[in-house]
Amino acid sequence: MKWEGDRQSDNVEDRRGSGGGGFGLGGRSIGIGTLVIALVGSYFLGVSPTTILNMLGGGEAPQVAQTQTVPANDRETQFVRTTLAYTEDAWVELFRQQGAQYSPAKLVLFNNRTETACGQGQSATGPFYCPADQKVYIDLSFFRLMQSRFNVAGEFAQAYVIAHEIGHHVQNQLGISNQVHEAQQRASEAQGNALSVKLELQADCFAGVWAHHTHQREQFLEKGDVEAALNAATAIGDDALQKQSQGVVVPDSFTHGSSAQRVRWFSRGLESGKVETCNTFEARQL
Repeated sequence: MKWEGDRQSDNVEDRRGSGGGGFGLGGRSIGIGTLVIALVGSYFLGVSPTTILNMLGGGEAPQVAQTQTVPANDRETQFVRTTLAYTEDAWVELFRQQGAQYSPAKLVLFNNRTETACGQGQSATGPFYCPADQKVYIDLSFFRLMQSRFNVAGEFAQAYVIAHEIGHHVQNQLGISNQVHEAQQRASEAQGNALSVKLELQADCFAGVWAHHTHQREQFLEKGDVEAALNAATAIGDDALQKQSQGVVVPDSFTHGSSAQRVRWFSRGLESGKVETCNTFEARQL
């Protein structure tokens, strides 16, 4: 992925180094592989990391402590700022074409835990978007954990994760998120999960739309980049994560979509570059 030297967004709030301690899970120690399953499973399945750790370890939740000081202008931070700028440029133009105005999201970098308008954010939650303050929260250690446990490498795979979260910001600005959340209040658990899957797959599709337009403008994709993003989508499908964490796949509990669905909708957005192709809520087949 070619990005060096391009514009970097100023909409990044760096809270790293402000303290916060470890994950605060108290108990015995575990291996890094088990921790990664819990972290990624928590984020993509909407399940408490403590629940997954208990399930995998059979007993009380383990303790994980980590401290890290990261330079404010290291390569990884520059990459995040540039990727965020790419999303801003793409969505500003796409909104403009529809006679609307896009208000960029803030992206918060943090270690371990931080306060948000949606409650306390933790590294164990993985990257997430808070609609209440319109901010994306990321502990960059998530990217290294994905690489070490799922062999998902490459900067474009990381950019896909960021673009997915920005996709939720786009949904928020379009009023889609509120409509879904209101519908979930009246739905059964299974119906609510199904709505969540459609919301997440649409965010995947929006990430593809972003990549399509950014490549047209910047020619930033290199050989193997798309494959890396598809590998990420495959690795973080609900079915893949459930099979790895608990050995059983329960489709009714899906909240983000299967590996095949995530690949399909990201690819659809990437190929078409059109927001209207991302209407997962009226699709006959996900």
